[in-house]
Amino acid sequence: MAGHSPTRFTALRFSLAVAALASSACLPTASTALAAPQKAGDQCWATHYGPQPPGALTADGELFDNNADTAATSLSRQPQLPFGTRVQVTNVANGRTLVVRINDRGTFVQTPQEPKCLDLTDGAFARLGGSLDPDAGHIVVTQQVLN
Repeated sequence: MAGHSPTRFTALRFSLAVAALASSACLPTASTALAAPQKAGDQCWATHYGPQPPGALTADGELFDNNADTAATSLSRQPQLPFGTRVQVTNVANGRTLVVRINDRGTFVQTPQEPKCLDLTDGAFARLGGSLDPDAGHIVVTQQVLN
């Protein structure tokens, strides 16, 4: 998307998000149990963004920094975590813990087999012990809302 303004990219990203939510594959159903709020200690999958175009903005309007300790909260989470919420994330496999700040929305599709809760920046994902190369796709984490 080189040469496009951040505002145009944000509009495109918003349009894609709306389209994804509008598709029946992304709407919660009784069989997916998406509406249940997550409790501290519940395990879920944290994924990572991967490469983003220069000038990309997060849903709260910040310039995206793929090395920051920030994350997108799952759109399937009810209720949504407000922007600015700090969340302590712990990798279940190795015990590494990191506090991230919510500044984006993401992980549009969730199933009982894929209980996604956070999209972490690549930097935060790696600091928690996630493998970016080769991309393992996710790490199992617990999360605790701090504020």
